[in-house]
Amino acid sequence: MATAGDNSKTALVEGLNGLLADHLALYFKTKNFHWHVKGPRFRDLHLLFDEQAVEIQGQIDAIGERVRKNGAATLTSIGSVAANTQIADQDNTDLAAEDMVRELRDDNAKLVDRLKGLKEHAEKAGDNATDGMLDDWTDMAEERVWFLSSTIQ
Repeated sequence: MATAGDNSKTALVEGLNGLLADHLALYFKTKNFHWHVKGPRFRDLHLLFDEQAVEIQGQIDAIGERVRKNGAATLTSIGSVAANTQIADQDNTDLAAEDMVRELRDDNAKLVDRLKGLKEHAEKAGDNATDGMLDDWTDMAEERVWFLSSTIQ
């Protein structure tokens, strides 16, 4: 539980804003790949990327609301997303389908690491709601990694 002088809540909020930035950036990248994938596996990957983008988008509002429920401000602009994300931009619209799958797999794995790192902050801050949500979000991200990994094996 957070105590006076404890910065666990600050660390949690900063981590949640980073998580929010990652989800926004990953959502956009996944939609980018959904729109630009081509080749013999077009239909399957087009649909997979769209399913994953919808799942990621569904988590964005909940993450932002956890920040607000902790009494802090969320990210406010594309610039604030860019400054807080670990997801690299990908502007190449001619990227090979397999490279898209690998890149999304690796980005989702980074997201899993961030999610797992936030557990300790949620526990220290005594934020049981965020703690439980992190478990669900981690499971979803791990499933995306699994699907993407299985697609390229």
